[in-house]
Amino acid sequence: MRRLRHLTGLHRTPATNRLLGFLLAFNAGAINAGGFLVVGMYTSHMSGFVSMLADNLVLGNVLLVASACGALLSFTAGAALTAVLVNWGRVHHLRSGYALPLLLEAVLMLLFGLIGSTFNRQTPFAVPFTVLLLAFIMGLQNALVTKISSAQIRTTHMTGIVTDLGIELGKMLYWNGAATGATPQVRANRARLKLFASLLGLFTVGGIVGAAGFKHIGFIWVLPLATLLLSLSLPPLLGDLRRLGRMLEREPAAD
Repeated sequence: MRRLRHLTGLHRTPATNRLLGFLLAFNAGAINAGGFLVVGMYTSHMSGFVSMLADNLVLGNVLLVASACGALLSFTAGAALTAVLVNWGRVHHLRSGYALPLLLEAVLMLLFGLIGSTFNRQTPFAVPFTVLLLAFIMGLQNALVTKISSAQIRTTHMTGIVTDLGIELGKMLYWNGAATGATPQVRANRARLKLFASLLGLFTVGGIVGAAGFKHIGFIWVLPLATLLLSLSLPPLLGDLRRLGRMLEREPAAD
């Protein structure tokens, strides 16, 4: 439980990075699959939207070009805001620099769960506001995990994860029988293999849970996920507030 309380703290370890990555991979899979049932689009990764943009620029379909631009801009804005929050926290020596984007993600998910049905209004980008919101949330999350793990862990899209998993599987299956002493043997990194398989598995399980939740419960199913993210972000934030309170107590009163 001590590790859970410090998953979003300033001081990182490989173990806390992995555990946070696992939780957020599950979260991304759930939002991605559940969001598809609501708006008919996957919003956790941008490859499809880039292809949509390119294809429909050629075909002259202005509405789909606008849709792709809206999702891409929202995801980018979320990632950019994470960078701003993390760097602002670092400059001001806050323990909650990594927790701030997660807190914002939790709040947006709470709003989505409580009043998500009202978010289906069209926007200037020819897609419902729901699409822009979910893409923004995924941009926040992906940038956060990327910064925390120095780009070693990704949680919102699985292309790189599956590629790395395949590379390690290829190393594991490689036969070193003909190798000589002067030639280094090919060895799989089993820790990385386990990491990538776990991320992929949890994203998949999250997708199943998300699809089932949206189908049978509706928008409100995201509330437990949002509550979990909120609980993870609060400890370092409360620590900063306590430190601020102590600093204010030590300041001499003005004459």
